[in-house]
Amino acid sequence: MLHFLSKNNFASRLRGRVLIFVFCVVGFCVPALLSAQTDVSERPVPVLTGSVGFFSKWWLGRTQLTPVATPVLLLPLGEHWLVEARGDFEGDFVRPPGGSFGGDVEKEVDYAQVDYIANPYVTVTIGRFLTPFGIYNERLYPIWIRSLQQTPLIFPIGTGSSDGAMLRGGFPANHRVNVNYAAYFSTLSTINKLDAERLAGGRVGFFLPGPRIELGASLQQLLQEERSRSVGFHFAWQPNRVPLNLRSEYAWDGLKGNGYWIEGAYRLSQIPRGQRVLRHAEIVGRAQQFFAGQLTSADASEYQLPRRDTQQVDLGANYYFSDGFKATWSYGRWYGSRDYNIWMVGLAYRFALPLGRSR
Repeated sequence: MLHFLSKNNFASRLRGRVLIFVFCVVGFCVPALLSAQTDVSERPVPVLTGSVGFFSKWWLGRTQLTPVATPVLLLPLGEHWLVEARGDFEGDFVRPPGGSFGGDVEKEVDYAQVDYIANPYVTVTIGRFLTPFGIYNERLYPIWIRSLQQTPLIFPIGTGSSDGAMLRGGFPANHRVNVNYAAYFSTLSTINKLDAERLAGGRVGFFLPGPRIELGASLQQLLQEERSRSVGFHFAWQPNRVPLNLRSEYAWDGLKGNGYWIEGAYRLSQIPRGQRVLRHAEIVGRAQQFFAGQLTSADASEYQLPRRDTQQVDLGANYYFSDGFKATWSYGRWYGSRDYNIWMVGLAYRFALPLGRSR
């Protein structure tokens, strides 16, 4: 993310030291919490999970190779505490027309947080967490979950990681509507791999179990420099009789711009049992549009947003060898300052390894 405050600024350095202190306290508290757990016949065990993948992309005569590894550590501490962290290691090796491959490996800490499950309706989180804006960042981002590997054009609006505190949970409003919510505050951090902006926001969703529909809205206020505001809306539907996932998001930011995406993924599981090969396949389509805001070309590139008004259409297919292993293919058409095709193929695998015994 862009940070407009200097690293030499005293207030910025003070916030950074406070953040380091918080993470150190968390690190020292974990052993104490572990030793405090007694008389548990079925104790939860730590789990190392995550995903790995390899993808190839072709556009405008360029070839891009992208190996990805996202390990996730889950450390339960009794019935009410959970420590969780996710790292992201992603290669970006591009060969331009007539050239050779070159690039870097990006390394990020997506989240490193301590959760306290106060009751069935409230969970308190402290540390670094995924910013709960919309649904893509938290629910659809992992490569083994995505139906299409390319993130939506509006993804950088409101999303990312935050360093601070969050309250979240859910409750039944009545027998027809369940409510889920999240409210958070993030402090400014310029620490390498733990960078974050100073902001506050929240999200609320309404899930209707009968038709299996969710509607929700997000609000975020930047508390530094230009103090821009972001607003988002999301929709998700899984029909009862059809193996279809229909999702959509809209996001608006007074500085970055606005846009939407709508995506449908249909599993071919209803094909007669004689066609076992096709029953493991999924077809996907996405349409999206982005309207550029007030960012300069350099700032738009830093945020990984299009510099001009852009449209994109994608078609793809996934084949599931198992629940956690799939092959993916997609074709996209970009309409912006210039029009071109985007091809992508790849493999994604999810793993889960318990690091102990439950007894």
